[in-house]
Amino acid sequence: MELIKRIKQAEAEAQQIIEQAKAEAAGQAEQARHQRRGLLEEAERRRKKAIQDAVSRGRAQAQQEINDLRARAENHRRQIHQKAESKMAPAAARVMDYLTGENHT
Repeated sequence: MELIKRIKQAEAEAQQIIEQAKAEAAGQAEQARHQRRGLLEEAERRRKKAIQDAVSRGRAQAQQEINDLRARAENHRRQIHQKAESKMAPAAARVMDYLTGENHT
């Protein structure tokens, strides 16, 4: 009788250990899912920040290139204007000479 009682008690303890192990395993699995979700969210935040940083750097570089190109274009325009101005007076004199009939060659 005592042996049957011990066997039943051992079975009950084994069942309790099994249930406890199942509960612990489920808890650990949930904790792992939660941790994995947190890691994925952090990775997504980092990815978005990296994209934002890259876009910001790209915009800054593009703006710098725009400013450089505008400055170069303005310098080029000034040079052309200066060349045109330096040739304008002699050209006007030639036209006036031609119109007045002087220095026909």
